[in-house]
Amino acid sequence: MEDDAPVIYGLEFQARALTPQVAETDAIRFLVGTQSLKFENQIHQIDFDDENNILNKNVFLHQPGEVWHVSASPADKAVLTTVYNKTSEQKAEMCGAVWRIPSEFDASANDAQDDASASAQALELLCHLDDGNHSNMVSTVWEPAGDGKKLISLTENNILMWDLDVSSSQAKLSSSATLEGKGNPKFTAGRWNPHHNCTQMATANDTTIRGWDVRTMQQVYCIDNAHGQLVRELDFNPNKQYYLVSCGDDCNVKFWDVRNSTEPVLTLSEHSHWVWSVRYNHFHDQLVLTSSSDSRVILHNMVSISSEPFGHLIDEDDDSEEDEENKKEKPREPEKDGVIGTYEEHEDSVYAAEWSTADPWLFASLSYDGRLVINRVPKAVKYKILL
Repeated sequence: MEDDAPVIYGLEFQARALTPQVAETDAIRFLVGTQSLKFENQIHQIDFDDENNILNKNVFLHQPGEVWHVSASPADKAVLTTVYNKTSEQKAEMCGAVWRIPSEFDASANDAQDDASASAQALELLCHLDDGNHSNMVSTVWEPAGDGKKLISLTENNILMWDLDVSSSQAKLSSSATLEGKGNPKFTAGRWNPHHNCTQMATANDTTIRGWDVRTMQQVYCIDNAHGQLVRELDFNPNKQYYLVSCGDDCNVKFWDVRNSTEPVLTLSEHSHWVWSVRYNHFHDQLVLTSSSDSRVILHNMVSISSEPFGHLIDEDDDSEEDEENKKEKPREPEKDGVIGTYEEHEDSVYAAEWSTADPWLFASLSYDGRLVINRVPKAVKYKILL
């Protein structure tokens, strides 16, 4: 098999929730949540064996309902949060909870069964993210690089800051903010900014992007009409503190400098339908991943607005005469922006695409039909960035 060939895994149910297991820095591992109305839902823990190019899975039951969002603790690889659809005879509502993957599970039993759910263990419920006053959760986000004791949940019109106790078995609401405006605006996405000592976050509602100070829960900036239609997702540049990227139903991906947000720094229009997901590579911020309901995943090279627009800086300690001559002859030309690759292994809406936190050159994408695809940055691109 070619080194750059995709690896495909099919879940037995529909799915839209995907996250890398952030605290796991050795194994290439992703978590996927399923959506089934007939059967018990599951969290699939997918490990990618890079040497043998195969996927290994462990399946855990997520008993309360369909998983709409999943997020992994930055500090404890066994802890995760889910947002799920809880239905009763009276109503259906979106709830949030913190879970632990069982510490002792028989992985061989999971692999031996075609019907993995027949032998799957249930996730251990640690606590609900519910104070009784807020309903219809949208997503959860952990404090970046934190100790796994602080997280934010978004409901339709509230930002809720939670403090977890030592065992993560109790969540205490420490502060909150309410989204106000005409027409009952509703949050669609939120990301915690890894810069500024993790004191800011950004949210999307309708066509607007807002920045918040999480210490005071006050708004610090607002980008009105950021997109022509609904904003679906956001991400922060890991290396440039004021840079933010957004995507939406207008098929566009837009890059922003939040200090001057009257116009985007740059706009991409490569997708032909709603763009559901956008992610910066965790290390090499010129690599940007997008996914869409046009069934495609696109890897972009955004070098002109990256932290290294001219590639790596030349080592100034190396001052041999030969190198000096080469420098004079060949001035370093900046690379051009463009599409590195368009990945078409999916046949349904691709709701999520995520970079591995263990291998910066590897990413996973998930379409609604339950197809998970692992791809790699092409080697030629990788070596151009590194060398």
